[in-house]
Amino acid sequence: MSHKVYNWQINRKMEYEYPQARPRKQAAWVFDINKCIACQTCTFACKNAWTSGRGQEYMWWNNVETKPWGFYPLGWDVRILEKLGPQRWRRQTYKGKTIFEAAPFGEKMLGFIPEPEDYQSPNIGEDEGFEAVKKGQYMKLPHQSWMFYMQRICNHCTYPACLAACPRKAIYKRKEDGIVLIDQKRCRGYQECVRACPYKKSFFRAETKKSEKCISCFPAIEQGEQTQCVVNCIGKIRLFGFKNHWQYPNPDNPIDYLVHVKKVALPLYPQFGLEPNVYYIPALNASDEFNLQLFGPGAKDALNIYRRSYRDKKFIAALVLMGCTDKIVHSFKAHGTISNGEAIGYDANAQEIVRVPLTEPIIIRKNYDEKRNVHRISIS
Repeated sequence: MSHKVYNWQINRKMEYEYPQARPRKQAAWVFDINKCIACQTCTFACKNAWTSGRGQEYMWWNNVETKPWGFYPLGWDVRILEKLGPQRWRRQTYKGKTIFEAAPFGEKMLGFIPEPEDYQSPNIGEDEGFEAVKKGQYMKLPHQSWMFYMQRICNHCTYPACLAACPRKAIYKRKEDGIVLIDQKRCRGYQECVRACPYKKSFFRAETKKSEKCISCFPAIEQGEQTQCVVNCIGKIRLFGFKNHWQYPNPDNPIDYLVHVKKVALPLYPQFGLEPNVYYIPALNASDEFNLQLFGPGAKDALNIYRRSYRDKKFIAALVLMGCTDKIVHSFKAHGTISNGEAIGYDANAQEIVRVPLTEPIIIRKNYDEKRNVHRISIS
């Protein structure tokens, strides 16, 4: 028997296997797509920490793929989008079916299990543009052809498909922080979670005959630390924290501020119906149609707000705090002016944990250093 639950990301009630039960606070991430350089440091930080054992070779709990032609596993989103059929939005309300509402007869949701070959090329399509660069073409804005990097982890969804699908009830969502975990003692490796997850972030381990997935680095989170993929990000594109209820956001919480106040960070494929808790600042150089498909009808407005971020001191503060501390930032504020101010982050006890400039200082050195008796070529 399914239940009617409210999904704020699609602005309506939908069907789900269990009654609505939101955690006290929700673990959440914000990724700024536009700053990613696809160095894959996050990918290997996660691999070294959690999936370096036998049977885990193909598991990439974190991966960075090039859109529009990159996938891991192969075609993970294209295949479910084709199965789902038309995905219609009327303003902010999704009028199509979610994967739960489009379930075939006798199934709990729409899904599929990838073939082993689908996992063989984690970097397929890397750096491939939307179209070939034509002869004589030169760079213009907006780009004639485009591509961007998509950072992907388990979304620790509010309505997880993996949890709803598990016949053993081995998957659970923690009440204290909303992290979704698999109880290895209860799991029997039926792979219903692999079939159900539209993001394909649940993996079957043949060595143990059980399923495994991202655990949100919960041992670190319980000590007030951000996740491995966040703290190891060279491009400083990631922020981890806790999100409040969508109706009661805290504007001084950086996650709430970017997701609920500015509405600049959006969920990936909200039309699937899982209410995922990883949020993305959409790609500046992608087409409006592609961003709409990925992030819903708020994508165009989000990018307009992002383009004007240089005028907003608090917005700049939220962005520059990304990657500047290993600690979880529970609240923040912007101090001073944009040109001569600071972003200050605080922990759960309102103690200052990080302070960074809103604008990076530019230091111009003399061509000739009298003290060291050297001539410089690069002076800034």
